[in-house]
Amino acid sequence: MQDDGSAALRGGVIRPAGAQDAAAVAALWNGMIRDSLSTFTTEEKTPEEIAALIAARANAFWVAEGEGAVLGFVTYGSFRGGPGYAATVEHSIVLSEAAQGQGLGRDLMTQAIEAAAAQGRHTMVAAISSANPGAVTFHEKLGFAQVGRMPEVGRKHGQWLDLILMQKTLTAS
Repeated sequence: MQDDGSAALRGGVIRPAGAQDAAAVAALWNGMIRDSLSTFTTEEKTPEEIAALIAARANAFWVAEGEGAVLGFVTYGSFRGGPGYAATVEHSIVLSEAAQGQGLGRDLMTQAIEAAAAQGRHTMVAAISSANPGAVTFHEKLGFAQVGRMPEVGRKHGQWLDLILMQKTLTAS
């Protein structure tokens, strides 16, 4: 980790997200929303919504930047409401198509996993569309285990989709 909170990576840095990243993050996220079945939502996010999310998750939102461009991001937040779930978080990770397959996703996830553990979080959850088997493999390589599958709970572009739940234990107690 560098003094400014960023970490060096191949060809760029992972750093805490700031309000200046909101438009780029929204563009990445909205591309996934529009063009894939990786998320079940169809409602695009505005830069203002992203800026508010970045502010609310000041210690849980990072971007990967290379050559002055945001190539991807990772963030996490509450898994469910209520005090019984306070130590469990769910994450979102999105990479530009050009950045995929270069280890950038692993670097972003390592940042999020280490930060969540340091913040006393016990478990991290991944909720993955069945239309994205590569994400299942990706998470397995990071030590996540499949713990559930909810058949046909999502619908997008006229298709029923399963939700695959994976989790990783971050702390021993």
